[in-house]
Amino acid sequence: MKTHRSIFGKLLQEFRLVASDRRSWRILLFGSLNLLCTGCLLMWCSSTNSMALTAYTYLTIFDLFSLITCLISSWVTMKKPSQVYSFGFERLEVLAVFASTVLVQLGALFILKESTFLQTHSVSLCSGRLLVGTFVALFFNLLTLLSVRNKPFAYVSEAASSSWLQEHVADLSRSLCGIIPGLSSVLLPRMNPFVLINMAGALSLCITYMLIEINNYNAVDTASAVAIALMTFGTMYPMSVYSGKVLLQTTPSHIIGQLDKLLREVSTLDGVLEVRNEHFWTVGFGSLAGSAHVRIRRDANEQLVLAHVTNRLLPLVSTLTVQIFKDDWTRPLLTGTLSSSSSPSAPPLGSAEGYATVSSSSLPPLLLSSGGELDPLTSTPSKPSSPPPEFSFDTPGRNVQPMVLPAPGHHTHRPYGGLGLTYGASPYTGMLNQGLARPSGGLGLGMQGLGAGFGLGMGGSRGAFISELQNCFWGVHSTASVWN
Repeated sequence: MKTHRSIFGKLLQEFRLVASDRRSWRILLFGSLNLLCTGCLLMWCSSTNSMALTAYTYLTIFDLFSLITCLISSWVTMKKPSQVYSFGFERLEVLAVFASTVLVQLGALFILKESTFLQTHSVSLCSGRLLVGTFVALFFNLLTLLSVRNKPFAYVSEAASSSWLQEHVADLSRSLCGIIPGLSSVLLPRMNPFVLINMAGALSLCITYMLIEINNYNAVDTASAVAIALMTFGTMYPMSVYSGKVLLQTTPSHIIGQLDKLLREVSTLDGVLEVRNEHFWTVGFGSLAGSAHVRIRRDANEQLVLAHVTNRLLPLVSTLTVQIFKDDWTRPLLTGTLSSSSSPSAPPLGSAEGYATVSSSSLPPLLLSSGGELDPLTSTPSKPSSPPPEFSFDTPGRNVQPMVLPAPGHHTHRPYGGLGLTYGASPYTGMLNQGLARPSGGLGLGMQGLGAGFGLGMGGSRGAFISELQNCFWGVHSTASVWN
């Protein structure tokens, strides 16, 4: 109950707001007269049993809807945009026009259904009530259309496409204006659709009355009702389509060319690189809204470009939103970290650096400090603890800490002892079947170890292979010196 009372109270408050304007008194007066006239016409339709007069009475009901639309339009002009309805209440006018035209078309479809499925009925003239009702309805409809300025319907009648009735009358009007040029200001380019439908309906009812009065031809009443219904439907349909497109927030077809021209001009302004995500739609009758994103150069002035874009679009788009953003191109940043290669190149033979520093891939498993699992053949981590480096430099000793090898004579466990390599001093007994001895050190390498060293170097890391190869050549050179 409180909810119903609150809604009724709000409606009463808004009605008082509309009634406070003196211009709304005329609308309320004509609305009261319309109710009285519509009631009388419906009574005459029942007494005469005329379907044609009933179809014509629906035009009077449409006048009542148009007066309600005028009141809504007057209320919209008094209301200001709120936080919820940021674009105002102009769409209520569009909704009122759409509802009025659709309801009248439904009435026309009802008349068509009744006229099609009912058999021929007799029409009672009842002392000329059919003719009197026709002139009363015509007089009141024209008085309402010409006395009350209906802004929404006036705009829709001009902006919407022509109906089939207007097209046919326009052809006749051109021929008539060729004979009487003074009528061109009234009949051309096209007549008011509401005045035209009222005149055509009254003419149809007059013909119906004469045929029934003279020849008692009752079937003409049904034919006249169908004609009035078709003319009503054909007149209201273009208005329903136009108002429906406005409700769907589409861009009006007659301003698409102007918008394209303005957008091309905006794209040629100084500093503007691109105009994208543009969208324009109709909020209300004659009120266009739109938004666009404008990409500008990095050295352009944002406020200056915004002012130029707004000055170009604002005369056509009343509610405009423009977002300016600068060009966002940037150079890619280096996110990778510099790290050493897992197998750097070995220094040339005879270089002292090759003996002073060793890469991490050639170190024994006990000397490695990483916590990853090691390959038993290469003694390198099988799963690197860090992502692969983006850049690697093939320079030995650049990014690793130097390690001093143990002094000669200090025997250290070697990882390749189980692969056929012999370390340590061995007595010299023969060159073909014994190991080769170095006189200065305690490191020796036999032929069997030489072969194993070559196999290991090919399958292992490059640093280990080069180191073993240098030891082999050093042993051969020492043996040759001894023989000499």
